[in-house]
Amino acid sequence: MRIPELNRINELARKAKLTALSVEELNERDRLRQRYLMAIRGQVNNSLASVTVVDPLGNDVTPLKLRQAQRSGMMTN
Repeated sequence: MRIPELNRINELARKAKLTALSVEELNERDRLRQRYLMAIRGQVNNSLASVTVVDPLGNDVTPLKLRQAQRSGMMTN
């Protein structure tokens, strides 16, 4: 899944290497980075919501904290 903010973040990063960014561009970059991080965290949580850890003998050894988070709805599928 491509995160739309990434293109603009990369544009600003390239520009920052050549010239100084304006205050508006710095603020935009910070906002985009925060949205990007939220999207990444959401993707990780969605992946963890369906994880089950199984040992070599086939026993479910999913950590209790993860199992509780999955059951409580803290992680969405």
